[in-house]
Amino acid sequence: MPTVYIVFISAGLLFLLLYVVYRVSSKPITTEEAKAHLDSYFTKLLHQSRQQTGLQVLVESKGFHYSFTAGSISAGNGATIAPNQPFHTASIGKVFTAVLIMKLAEQGQLSIHDPLTAYLPGTALTNLFVYKGTDYAEQVTLKQLLGHTSGVADYLEDPVSGSPAFLELLVSNPGRFWTPDQLVDFTRQHQQATGIPGTRYHYSDTGYILLGQIIEAVTGASFSANLHKEIFGPLQMDDSYLMFYSEPHNQPKLQIQDIWLNGTEISTYQSLSCDWAGGGIITTPKDLMIFQKKLRNGQLLRPDSLREMESFSHKFRTGLHYGLGMMEVRFEEFFFMLKGLPRLKGHIGILATHMFSYPDSDTHIVMNFGSTAAMVRSFKALIEIVNTLKKIRSVDI
Repeated sequence: MPTVYIVFISAGLLFLLLYVVYRVSSKPITTEEAKAHLDSYFTKLLHQSRQQTGLQVLVESKGFHYSFTAGSISAGNGATIAPNQPFHTASIGKVFTAVLIMKLAEQGQLSIHDPLTAYLPGTALTNLFVYKGTDYAEQVTLKQLLGHTSGVADYLEDPVSGSPAFLELLVSNPGRFWTPDQLVDFTRQHQQATGIPGTRYHYSDTGYILLGQIIEAVTGASFSANLHKEIFGPLQMDDSYLMFYSEPHNQPKLQIQDIWLNGTEISTYQSLSCDWAGGGIITTPKDLMIFQKKLRNGQLLRPDSLREMESFSHKFRTGLHYGLGMMEVRFEEFFFMLKGLPRLKGHIGILATHMFSYPDSDTHIVMNFGSTAAMVRSFKALIEIVNTLKKIRSVDI
């Protein structure tokens, strides 16, 4: 996943950000003018896009509600996207995994400072944390897995030996079903640890697969059952589920939107089973908005647990900082003229999926572009939304 985000520091993106800053007037506007502006903006954006079938946007901020849906569910049949069409969240799912771990910590069933070996047998950790000839498996903590500082490699995008790269396997063998054990084994057999635990930040989907296995070991229930029991059910997220492992409450379930991975549409591939606890959740804009708002108002975690998740002490990329399963956008790092924009908290996914909030003004933003090729466009759109909100007379962001 990390290579996808290198575009954030490219000169091309900085030009796009500068373009956004200068082309938008600071003149106050009404809520209706804001909605009309965003409708026009997103219609043009989708029309100009490549390797993207549809677009969903949902924004709520102090009485301002905005929803935009356009395009097709599938390039194959051209059916129109419904306002609440399910989509693949990608790495936004890591927030859900982190919330489950923090809930278990609140219940006293584990501590995030516990060693990994307290929950998974040593054989499950063989050759995952060997760095320069020394095995550091016994030093790894759950907090390090949550914050990507454990040293374990990333099966999805890290260099490999003795095998094609994982993303190549995903596309070239669409019928393969990947179990969590097989995902961990891929790192064990084909990759090397990236450092001594606790000494450096390195984004790792493998680490989140291990967290999913810990959740199962502690609760005695499947990862998907935990999602439904602790989050989907209580919050009435009735269209949400873990792809390949569970079903939504609402039936019959709707077709998910196209998923474009590096130019290939993969929404029907069995190999998408590779996400699991690292980001295999299917949801809708409405459900994801519910989750984000309930997380913010204390219905999922205590305030101290959420503060711990938001200890953004590591830099994911320029402009993006990481805590424990949560990201913070610092627009001013993209370009100095964006200094006045608020810092948003949430997460992104490789498919240009966004879930962000600005708690100070109760602002929440959900977007799904459904394509790895749309990452720059999606951040340009995020800036457009925030700039527009700042100009609405009745909204203070």
